[in-house]
Amino acid sequence: MIRVPPLFEEIQHLATEQRNPRSVGIDTAPVPTILEIMNAEDRLVAEAVGTQLEWIGQAVDIIVNAFRSGGRLFYAGAGTSGRLGILDASECPPTFGTDPSLVQGLIAGGPPAVFQAQEGAEDREESGARALDEAGVRAADVVCGIAASRRTPYVIGAVNHARKLGCKTLYITCTPREQFNIDVDVAICPVVGPEVIMGSTRMKSGTAQKLVLNMLTTASMIRMGKVYENMMVDLQMTNAKLVERSKRTVMTVTGINYAEATTLLDAAGGHVKTALVMHLADVDRAEATRRLEEAAGFVRPAIEDQAYLPD
Repeated sequence: MIRVPPLFEEIQHLATEQRNPRSVGIDTAPVPTILEIMNAEDRLVAEAVGTQLEWIGQAVDIIVNAFRSGGRLFYAGAGTSGRLGILDASECPPTFGTDPSLVQGLIAGGPPAVFQAQEGAEDREESGARALDEAGVRAADVVCGIAASRRTPYVIGAVNHARKLGCKTLYITCTPREQFNIDVDVAICPVVGPEVIMGSTRMKSGTAQKLVLNMLTTASMIRMGKVYENMMVDLQMTNAKLVERSKRTVMTVTGINYAEATTLLDAAGGHVKTALVMHLADVDRAEATRRLEEAAGFVRPAIEDQAYLPD
């Protein structure tokens, strides 16, 4: 007699592994119908994320406090979840001018898993713990586990080890909060319902995770002074598009023309924040730099020559 293993029993009860009654006929549906079904399901994702804003806000506070204290943010995930963490981390330097070490993504199976599935890499808790040690994670850092199903051993191992190191811990999962039993500081649980294709968590679950990650880093960077009004002002001019975006930002804020914005950015050493303070406060580069340092990088108080007082 073949015994049903505990893992089978666990998986069949997961919210992310249920069958979607609204897509049962998708295998024989015409393409327009397939797309309509997918689109209708995708509309549910933002609503699910919206139910988690309280906990996402708590997570942002933890991340910001860590950044202000010299800590970093690490994502740990496997498969789609790991790739999404790496994607979010890799976008922070060009978008917000951060050091690449500030936000980092760790994935089960290491860098090769970004491009090709490394089967079995997610099944060992010790691999998650080892990944943190290899990355040099310390108590001042924040570790955020990402696992649609909640149960991924690699992610659980990373989060448990992070707590032993003294880190604050977060967890993003698409299983209901009442089923979440992992010891973390904040759990974020957008329940998106069964996938269009049963168990394919790269779909709605992956979209929900991406939306949450967008919120975590964007809100944190705003609270770190990386945005003025609703514009990126710490972006790095590392390619032609970003050079022109920098000029457009300066023009939009100040009202000067293209040639004047080019000259101003040159005088500011290519730094948008410095250029804005120079123009709006009518000061030179050295004074603008001093003001930004006093204002912890926030443009508004720097223009007024006021120190930034964190709330």
